[in-house]
Amino acid sequence: MRYLILGVTEARDETGAPLPMGGARLRALLAALALRAGRPASVAELVDDVWGDDPPHDAPAALQALVARLRRALGGRDAVLSVPTGGYLLAAARDDIDLHRFDRLAVQGGQELATDPAAASRTLRTALALWRGPAFADLPEPARAAHAAVAEARRSGALRQRIEADLRCGAVAPAALLPEMETLVQESPYDESLRAQQLRALRAAGRPAEALAAYEHTRRALADGLGTDPGPELAALHAELLRPQPLPPQPAPQPRPEFPDTVGADETPDAPETARGNLRPRLTSFVGREPELAALRGDLGRLRLITLTGPGGSGKTRLAEHAAAAHPEAGWIVELARLDQPAAVPGAVLSALGLRESSLVAREAPTPAADPTTRLVEHCAHRRLLLVLDNCEHVIGAAAELAERLLTHCPGVRILATSREPLGVPGETVRPVEPLPPDPAHQLFADRGASARPDFCPTDDPAAVAEICARLDGLPLAIELAAARLRLLTPRQIADRLDDRFRLLTGGARTVLPRQQTLRAVVDWSWELLDEAERTVLRRLSVFAGGCDLAAAEAVCADPSDPASYDAADVLGSLVDKSLVLAEPDQGHGDHGDQGDQGGPGMRYRMLETIHEYAAERAAAHPADARATARRHAAHYLAFAEEAEPLIRSAAQLPWIRRVETELDNLRAALHSTVVETADAEAGQRLVFALGWFWWLRNYRAEGAEWTTRTLALTPEVPPGGDSRVLALHAPARPRHVPARREQLRREVPHLRLPGPGHPHQGDLPARLPGDHPLPRHALARDDLPHRYLPRLPHRPRPVRRQLPGPRG
Repeated sequence: MRYLILGVTEARDETGAPLPMGGARLRALLAALALRAGRPASVAELVDDVWGDDPPHDAPAALQALVARLRRALGGRDAVLSVPTGGYLLAAARDDIDLHRFDRLAVQGGQELATDPAAASRTLRTALALWRGPAFADLPEPARAAHAAVAEARRSGALRQRIEADLRCGAVAPAALLPEMETLVQESPYDESLRAQQLRALRAAGRPAEALAAYEHTRRALADGLGTDPGPELAALHAELLRPQPLPPQPAPQPRPEFPDTVGADETPDAPETARGNLRPRLTSFVGREPELAALRGDLGRLRLITLTGPGGSGKTRLAEHAAAAHPEAGWIVELARLDQPAAVPGAVLSALGLRESSLVAREAPTPAADPTTRLVEHCAHRRLLLVLDNCEHVIGAAAELAERLLTHCPGVRILATSREPLGVPGETVRPVEPLPPDPAHQLFADRGASARPDFCPTDDPAAVAEICARLDGLPLAIELAAARLRLLTPRQIADRLDDRFRLLTGGARTVLPRQQTLRAVVDWSWELLDEAERTVLRRLSVFAGGCDLAAAEAVCADPSDPASYDAADVLGSLVDKSLVLAEPDQGHGDHGDQGDQGGPGMRYRMLETIHEYAAERAAAHPADARATARRHAAHYLAFAEEAEPLIRSAAQLPWIRRVETELDNLRAALHSTVVETADAEAGQRLVFALGWFWWLRNYRAEGAEWTTRTLALTPEVPPGGDSRVLALHAPARPRHVPARREQLRREVPHLRLPGPGHPHQGDLPARLPGDHPLPRHALARDDLPHRYLPRLPHRPRPVRRQLPGPRG
């Protein structure tokens, strides 16, 4: 069991799945116990932490009841122990709690800093990644502030040490660290050690003039605010900055050409070399995006703002980099994934371009030129360049504002953005990055598999490779994570374990961001960016099998009893924009003029299998809501089936059969919910009756017989005078009781004649209308006769239900 208290309190089992924790009091109690891991908490301490300044009347009894609830939520009494001296103890190792694991890793990273800065950087990044929000977010004030002060100070120290480690090892360009430093400096303007770190980073980035200006700004701030001068560390750095650095050795001059008049203007030796951006070469091959790359190259020649959208791991960044590298103008990539604050976006762009990221010139008052966005506009106004804004989704508003400002003031600038949702800027062209088709997906798996295991050959088990790529929805990152498992497993073993894909696919590269190292982390990143309404609708959408239309989504995802009102259609649209739900034309609902089809062709919504499985896990953490959603789902598709049943026997038969085929997986899910999970005999009977004709006409008779048998297991024997439709349902399914059923049918349904002994249909008890016309067994449970029997009758009979006496006679 793992306990997470650096953010909203969570408890996760050994698979990483969150446990339902109930209300805020329960989460506050768990946080209070977890932050004291290894030592008991007294009753008074827990009451103060859980209820703050408003304790209940009988606080010890209330606490005892709350502890009992927490034990049930965590799976047993042993999870929280009572201590003889009074109080409670959480039965967990310190490393099972993210706070104490962070403390251990922060200390380890600080020790590694002196000997191995690269290892220190990795360790400290892992430690800082444990923070998901404010520490102890569920504790009431003032208890939260008192406990969080020390943890927040340790976090700030670990962040500074990580920046120092990055500076020392050179793994990150110094200019890329400056926006993060500026944010820290603004939080602690008088911290001299932090200012010294900023000056060293500016000097390492080749910007000594800005380092001198930053020192002057710091000197004035200290004098005006504290009446003191900079300390020895800052003074020594200032002296170093004033000493001129020796020039690097210049290469030997190249001999001039013998015939200078043949040299073109662009080959003049005195012409300066034009910067070609900061795009970096990749170490792995680029597979399977040739059509998209060709289309994107054409788009960049005529459009100024293009946003590549798609779910996490779909390959948006790689596609953008390759398109920018082939563009004739200089390409500059701006990595926004590491930013925590939207305000740092302009500074990150300045750093990527090698410019000033903020106002560092010492003046009494800031000027308009001190604004990073203004500085960017001044630099780009008369230049032609391509900006690649990568991973905009978590700072989407700031990225959109900056893009609009640059595009309206800098006519030579083009922007290629990658995000899980569009920027929403006028003139934007959105290009969804779809999953890889089968052949490129197989090629990618083979390429990455050969890197993981040199003797791997995809032709040894092509069926397993195809299954892996299909079940992973063609997502490049997921396929690469699966290929990395070839060091341990065969393709067939990987395919067989994809039902637990979030535990299986965890072997990402160490040098990428933590959110790209595992499949769960990729989806977690998208989940954390959703608001509560979006999370609720995404959880509820997991009840659908095979997708749904808008009417179904609105009926199932909107809970009438939920006090938090929201428009399900608007939230669904937001999820489509954020690439968590796919919207596709509904081919099964495209015929005009059908009875019951009033809207013409519409859209159908579905989730990729990976997103669907993740949403189902999240839904399982809210069992009451999941059960209510399943009931609404079953009710909606029961109504759909009963609407479709008479139309299947009308002039609209063909389009309605297609509609039922489209919803067949949802109808099966509704049958499973009513017959297997909730054992609702009445709803099960209604669904079986409604689907009987569809099963018969589309040759799903074996499936229909299986569901009928399961429904009969829930259906009691019908007493005399009961519903004859249920009696007819029993009749053909229990041949050993044929004689008794025949006599009961003769009494209950006098209008029908049954075949006598020796008749070929005797064991099946088919009904016969007057005139000796046999009926299939389904006709006993339906309103009308199959069309193929009608021409043989002397006249069209009345509906069978009118001939079968029901509960009302």
